[in-house]
Formats: sequence, C-alpha cells, structure tokens
Amino acid sequence: MLGIHDLWLFIVSGLLLNIAPGPDSLLIMTRSATQGWRAGLAATWGIGTGVFVHVFAAALGLSALLAASAAAFTVVKVIGAAYLVWTGVAMLRARAGAAAADASPPRPASLREIYLQGFLTNVLNPKVALFFLAFVPQFIAPDAPSKPLAFIVLGVIFDVNGMLWCHALALSTAFASRRLALGASVGRWLGRTMGALFVALGVKLALSAR
Repeated sequence: MLGIHDLWLFIVSGLLLNIAPGPDSLLIMTRSATQGWRAGLAATWGIGTGVFVHVFAAALGLSALLAASAAAFTVVKVIGAAYLVWTGVAMLRARAGAAAADASPPRPASLREIYLQGFLTNVLNPKVALFFLAFVPQFIAPDAPSKPLAFIVLGVIFDVNGMLWCHALALSTAFASRRLALGASVGRWLGRTMGALFVALGVKLALSAR
C-alpha cells in the first residue's frame, strides 16, 4: 500500500530508535522529575510537533537541501547547538541562584514554555532531519505511486510510536520521582546535572561533522 514495504520492520526499528537516549529524552525526564507529569507531557508534545516539522520538510525536499548544502547545515547546527547550550546554562544559573540564596526553587516554567522548549530542542537539531532522509526512504519502493505521501505516512507512524514512548517515559519518571519523594536539594542537583548534560550535548553538536 502506497509503495511502503516491510512496515513491521519499520515500526520495530522506529521503537528501538526512539528508546535510545538523547536530548529529547533528557528534557522529558528532567521536566517530569522536577515539575510532574504534566510538564513531561508538555515537553513530549513539543518534541512531537518538532518531529512533524522534520517529516514534512523531508517530504517537501527541504531536508535534502540541508543535507546538500554545507553552509545551510552549519547554520542550523550552530543555532541548534547554541540553543542547547543556552538551555543548559539557564538550568545551571537558576539552580545555582536558588542554592546561593538558600531560597525555594525558582519559578517553575509554564507548560507553554516547556512545550516551546521541547519543540525547539527537536526542530533545531539538523541531525534529526538527516536521520529521516537516511532512514525512511529504505522502506519506500522505487515505484511508489507517491513517494512524498509514503514518506509522510511513515513519518507519522514513527512520530506516533515516539510519542507513545515519550508519554510512558514522562509518566514513569514523574511516578518514580513522587515515590522517591525527591527533596529540594535533590531537585537542584538534578537540575544542575541536566543543565550540564545539555551544555555538553550542545558542544558535541557544534563540533560534530555532517
């Protein structure tokens, strides 16, 4: 149907790839652990929206342009890396400020802010765009009646699978955090750790090659 083949293999592979840890998973776990399951789900939906952007961009050929142009790739890579570093530094400064003042934790981010953070973390990562260009076409037949439509269908399936996993990750992390009754000091250290990881991921992305 639609020139798609080995759909079962695509679904299984997609699930395994979504389970692999990365900036998206770290963001979901951080928000769920520090602000509860609603915050984790807000990050999940932001990330899912970002994946849709990559899927449609790839289907329309924009991601191919990104892959072909070293300058375009570098621009997006630098912007994405800068955003990850900025997010990590913001986490570190917020937690350090709260600890220095011996005060209560800083104002929690709103669900809208968390959604936008999840969206930007995903959509500004050029490697996600290149991943879709490399992975999805393997499951589209050369004689498919509409390759863009087949690409979009597979991309939606991949995103839905990823959303299911991310929802489970958000809920399980929030549940574990509540059961462990994490105190304010533990929350501050968790925020610092996640902040440092985001900075490291940003630096890694900035130094990475295509």
